[in-house]
Amino acid sequence: MPRILHIIPTFDRTGAGKQLRLLATGLAPEGFDVHVCALTRGGPLAAEFRAAGIPSEIIGKRLKADPVAFARLARHIARLRPDLVHTWNFAAGSYGRVAARAAGVKHIVAGEYCVDRWKSTWQWIVDRRLARHTDCYVANSAAIRDYCAKHGLPAERFTVIDNGVEPACPSDATRCQLLDELKCPGDARLIGVVGRLWPQKRVKDLIWAADLLRVLHDNLRLLVIGDGPERSTLHRFARLASDLDHIRFLGHRDDVWRIMPHLDVFWNGSGYEGQSNSVMEAMAASVPVVASDVAGNRELVVHGETGYLVPIAGRAARARATDQILTDPTLAARLGAAAKQRMAEHFSVEENIRRHAELYRELIG
Repeated sequence: MPRILHIIPTFDRTGAGKQLRLLATGLAPEGFDVHVCALTRGGPLAAEFRAAGIPSEIIGKRLKADPVAFARLARHIARLRPDLVHTWNFAAGSYGRVAARAAGVKHIVAGEYCVDRWKSTWQWIVDRRLARHTDCYVANSAAIRDYCAKHGLPAERFTVIDNGVEPACPSDATRCQLLDELKCPGDARLIGVVGRLWPQKRVKDLIWAADLLRVLHDNLRLLVIGDGPERSTLHRFARLASDLDHIRFLGHRDDVWRIMPHLDVFWNGSGYEGQSNSVMEAMAASVPVVASDVAGNRELVVHGETGYLVPIAGRAARARATDQILTDPTLAARLGAAAKQRMAEHFSVEENIRRHAELYRELIG
């Protein structure tokens, strides 16, 4: 049975973490012995890996350049003796690939799942040098493959495997119950935003757009779900730009699944994206999406068919598109149904697992 080791920065519920959980738990029935390793720290996914019977390890890297953690990782890989190591994003990829080669691993796959505009010149130099230790790259969108190729990574070694999204779970709360929990009026129209609160997500633009839209829909409530370094700044901005009655900062939540089906519209305002898990989850729940017109979102949202794409920072355009959805129930139902169908047909977890299993078998031989 081929042994696969996945190395990821943390076991947090990040987009990459969610995808690893889906993949790792689905590979065992395909005939693989799957192990997972967190480079820095654990997180909520650790319990889910244990429940699925997937062995996990936490290395405990603490410094940017941490030779102790590197040695610990190399020893772990040498003991495990995997047939293939699959790393996830930069930190895990830089430590994991070198450690895997040091431990004698024959096959290495590097996963690139983000448009990493934060990377400095020296980090791209590291990536380019590690190409010699990389049999194959996996990207979850053509946008990420093209972005990496522009920075010197070998495009011909990339395989694009779309993220997978599970069918939406029905909420355990009625809409009335949810509105009561959130202290919203009974006729509230709910717009959702889910993600890490940092500059890429451009949540300030969404707050402005909500304020414009409130002129037409005074019962609008913008639910901002997530946490991050910009939370306090955004909270102050919302209070100064408008008021906090129609904008609710709900923080990090593990029950987004029970809120999502009750949203009237889902917003994504990112300045750049790879392949947004939250957009996919909204579409799978039949929620119409209004997303920024960037490469990663174009691979998910078919403009006018499964949702709308609007310019980055296009506050008025976002408000107009959302107003159309809120005032036309037939349109909202059509967009939601088409979005759900697109996710089921083109972005299933089963297809994601099948493509990875096929790639691993091809490399291992």
